[in-house]
Amino acid sequence: MKSLTIDNRIVSFENERNLLEVIKKTNIELLTFCYHSELSIYGACRLCIVEIDGRGIQTACTTKPEEGMVVHTNTKTLRNIRRTTVELLLSSYNHNCTTCQKNTKCRLQSIAKNLGITNVRFKKSSAIPKPIDLSSYAIQRNPNKCILCGDCVRACNEIQGIGAIDFAYRGANSQVIPAFGNNIASVDCVDCGQCSRVCPTGAIIPRSEIGGVWKELDNPNKVVVAHFAPSVRVAIGEEFGMPSGSIVPGQIVSALRMLGFDKVFDTSFTADLTIVEEANEFIKRKEEGGVFPMFTSCCPAWVKFTEQHYPELHQNLSSCRSPQAMFGSISKKYLPEMLKIDPKNLVVVSIMPCTAKKMEARREEFKTDGMQDNDYVLTTQEFATMIKQCGIQFNTLQPDSFDPPFGHKTGAGVIFGNSGGVTEAALRYIVEKVENKPLERIEFAEVRGEAGIRAASLTIAGEPVKIAVIHGLRNARQVIERIKSGEIHYDFIEVMSCPGGCIGGAGQPVYFKPETRKNRAAGLYNADKMLQQHKSQDNQYIKDLYKDHIGEIGGEEAHKVLHTHFHNRKRIFHEGVSIIDTNTAKLTVSICVGTNCFVNGAQDIMKQMLNYVTEHSLENIVDVKANFCMENCDHGPSVSIGTEVITKANAKKVISELEAQLEQITEMA
Repeated sequence: MKSLTIDNRIVSFENERNLLEVIKKTNIELLTFCYHSELSIYGACRLCIVEIDGRGIQTACTTKPEEGMVVHTNTKTLRNIRRTTVELLLSSYNHNCTTCQKNTKCRLQSIAKNLGITNVRFKKSSAIPKPIDLSSYAIQRNPNKCILCGDCVRACNEIQGIGAIDFAYRGANSQVIPAFGNNIASVDCVDCGQCSRVCPTGAIIPRSEIGGVWKELDNPNKVVVAHFAPSVRVAIGEEFGMPSGSIVPGQIVSALRMLGFDKVFDTSFTADLTIVEEANEFIKRKEEGGVFPMFTSCCPAWVKFTEQHYPELHQNLSSCRSPQAMFGSISKKYLPEMLKIDPKNLVVVSIMPCTAKKMEARREEFKTDGMQDNDYVLTTQEFATMIKQCGIQFNTLQPDSFDPPFGHKTGAGVIFGNSGGVTEAALRYIVEKVENKPLERIEFAEVRGEAGIRAASLTIAGEPVKIAVIHGLRNARQVIERIKSGEIHYDFIEVMSCPGGCIGGAGQPVYFKPETRKNRAAGLYNADKMLQQHKSQDNQYIKDLYKDHIGEIGGEEAHKVLHTHFHNRKRIFHEGVSIIDTNTAKLTVSICVGTNCFVNGAQDIMKQMLNYVTEHSLENIVDVKANFCMENCDHGPSVSIGTEVITKANAKKVISELEAQLEQITEMA
């Protein structure tokens, strides 16, 4: 152990990455916008400054602790600098706190309060307001509230490995925007919303559907039912001052009834249903020599990621719908008859920890007769807002019970909300069914944990089964590439896009400490222990659903209502960006620079094409464009010249085809 001095106190340190982490050990919380324990150290906001004897003012997050350092965190100079920095931010951007959706949860707001800022000494910016980006169903962007901290950029790059948003321009013109100034729905975004989770202001927030839900609740002709995801029950209490991880499903049911919902169900019920179908799909693949590894398909951001980056893996994805999508399907198909109502008068509201679920509900595959199976998707945050709007004292509510038949669940359905929970629930089914005897153990600790990539190997009925559990799409890409290269092999892979799984979803109450996520995970495992049943196959209401409506597990009717299919999706929807500035081009060369094509050599092709066109003075005849998807991701790089598409392209092939087409143009002229 080494030691240094912080504000006249000797503090020991060992493996801390920076001074900021050492300072936290002294019960001092230095203010910061851009520091997140799960992201890289950035040092952009300049708020966590300290004075170090002999070194002057330094940022604590970028300074490594050293033996004998003398550090001051609270001097007049530091206070003045922090105050000035925040006042400049407040004067430079549109921060209408009282009407902002992030009000009371905004990092900028809380820092200003902590610094005692009641007056801004600088003139308000007169810049013309930028348009708000409402193109996405999952999130909305208000660039007028962006303080350029870069948190969203790092989250998109470092957690998801996508880079759908980044810095553009320089100096006073700097912006954080999607590629080429497009709206967020037109680029590589997978709707996970992790950018909104780390955004310290209201610049990126989940897209609200509260108004639509109130309209339905106020309509006496509508029967409005709600179902909420497993992880909501261990997070919503945080919005009302309860400890993270508090298990409050009964209070949630009470609140929903007070809001006016006619029936309240549990998405954990269809999590059990998902396990029955998905586990049987895995067993069937094993018996019939199907495609492996089999990936889970319950995370819509992960599904969209594969559709955009790895369409060749569609046969590897389980064809099962997510629990949300299954619930919407069975509700719209069976509930009207059960409730004796016109199907057009049934409204299904889903309460989810995830912003990507909003996008999922609007997929064409999850519509019946042109209507969404799940009519509205509220995040945990939105649900809490509705409770507060009604003045309901959530933490004093008496628990209430779910409605049958879709309110009963087992512990397997509840642990779905944790990374590894889907795998563990599936193992509880697979092991018992394959070995044809009662489980000797319920818990599979091998697949639990916090690491972004976890591997386990089990022996089931004498046969080894290799499993991987992944959270974070950047980690998923790493594993996929190793599988494609033949370096590793797995039989079953669970992927969740958000850190920790659904408990860390962007629709959950905003958190800054890793302990919050740990407590939520522990809450779900504790909820599992408190239930009488722990295996999806033991859920009697699931058995009744098959008996009375669906028929055989994995059968024809099951595939209609519980399974789906996937698409190869474009990423940027426009004709491409001209690389050569000309208005008279007669022949267009479009080079795909989507992720797969880019990493396979599209950039080199572009460079050589530009050199060729310039050297041969073809600028007024040839227009070279960067395009963003030709839907040939598994045959990239892809290049089109006129109407001819070249797959697995290289510069030699492209130039040869270009010369041939130019020769034809010359002959025609």
